[in-house]
Amino acid sequence: MAFRIHDSVVRGEIDNRVKGIVRGKIWVEGRAEPVTLELKGNAWPDLAGCRLTFSNPLKRIPHPGLDTLHPVQRGTIGDLTASRKVRVFDIPMPKAYLMCKRGEKPPEHMANCLYLEWFSEGNGRVVIESADFELNISAPEWRLTPAEEKQRAKDAEAGWKMFSKQLNEALEKQKRGQKDPEAEWDEHDYEKFMKECDARTDKYMELQEKYGDSDEAEAKIAKEMGWDREDPPSHECFGAASENDEEELMSVEEMNRITEEALNEPLPEPEPHREGIDWIRTVRGDIRHPLQHRCHESAMKVWHECDELDLDKCGDEDLEQFVFEFQTTGVKLGGALHGIAQGRGPRDGAFTVAYLKRALNHLHQAQAGLEAVVPKKLLPEKMVSEARKELFEIREGILSLMDEFRGRK
Repeated sequence: MAFRIHDSVVRGEIDNRVKGIVRGKIWVEGRAEPVTLELKGNAWPDLAGCRLTFSNPLKRIPHPGLDTLHPVQRGTIGDLTASRKVRVFDIPMPKAYLMCKRGEKPPEHMANCLYLEWFSEGNGRVVIESADFELNISAPEWRLTPAEEKQRAKDAEAGWKMFSKQLNEALEKQKRGQKDPEAEWDEHDYEKFMKECDARTDKYMELQEKYGDSDEAEAKIAKEMGWDREDPPSHECFGAASENDEEELMSVEEMNRITEEALNEPLPEPEPHREGIDWIRTVRGDIRHPLQHRCHESAMKVWHECDELDLDKCGDEDLEQFVFEFQTTGVKLGGALHGIAQGRGPRDGAFTVAYLKRALNHLHQAQAGLEAVVPKKLLPEKMVSEARKELFEIREGILSLMDEFRGRK
């Protein structure tokens, strides 16, 4: 994945007044000395020949991997521009998020965005992207000729292709040794499959962030993912396709009809005698697995308590790890157990165990984060004691379910 540091940036300066060279310094939260850039290549025409200075007026958030960011970044420039178009919400992000959850469209507008990308020897692809930075651009000392602009785009694409090759290698590494889909899979086979899905998703997200969401971008993404319009993706991570796709492609009307019928079908009812075991009904009337519901409610309680203590402003990495990983555990448990709670029929036991393992890994990270926070005295003793107990009991619940599903076929 790319190393994105825009939330950590305090200020910076980028100088492309010498043709073919981009030098710069970037000050980031949590480090006294700036990161130095010594890169080959040129900026886009709007910044080519110019010196750019910028500052971040927003609250800075130290990057969790800041220690691994090399102090001197040597390599090649990718795309460097202050005129990239992005959609920006007209209301605060929390309000926009709630509107999206309700199916509403938040008010937004198009804005220019600083986009600084480079490919370093030590950290791979590094990206700074923000429409909030305050910019100051000097007059250009030279301009790119049409031939130089063509070469600039070619050089930037070469850097991206090298990074894309690394993504492909990571994906291929996970694909090696995959079992025949028709054979019987155990939990270890499903774990390998899930890691392949992670690698494929990483690649897709990088492509989407790189190219955007235009029709032209969709075509580029499809090409780099190995898809084309006549051969849609067939991997389960993105939805399986039939062996006879060309013969069986449906019209839009047919797909809409099937979707409407599916939406009108009544949801499966969970088995009454399994209430309290496989499912419970929340106060809002939702069906959830008891363990997933417990984890979700406990994680939200911790989050609200931290908010009441005004700890969201302290920027403590261990506290952020504890809260985030606790919430993520609930999400992963939902993925593993939601279908069971809904009464959608038996699921492959090995698959469920593999999914539960992923939840367990996040829970262990939450426990580690909590124990790292304790010596700092950020949390009241009672809160720490309750959280420890809750994490331990949820862990025991996960292990118990794993044992149960290992006995199912």
